[in-house]
Amino acid sequence: MKVLYFAWLRERIGLAEEDVEAEAPDVSALVEALRARSPAHAAAFADVSALRVAVDQEAAGFDAPLKGAREVAFFPPVTGG
Repeated sequence: MKVLYFAWLRERIGLAEEDVEAEAPDVSALVEALRARSPAHAAAFADVSALRVAVDQEAAGFDAPLKGAREVAFFPPVTGG
């Protein structure tokens, strides 16, 4: 599946996107697999309370199933003003 990173996640990991082969049943398991990819990934996903996620371009929680998902995006909460 394609994993997309936005804002400071992209900066910390050094990638805007990557293709990931993971057998993760849900977003939380995917995060664990991503943390293991590199020290940069581990740092970026150290505090998931500061992240939001979308699965196939729809807002989702970290308990969202990934069966059949083609894309997962991680981004910080949006603020406006």
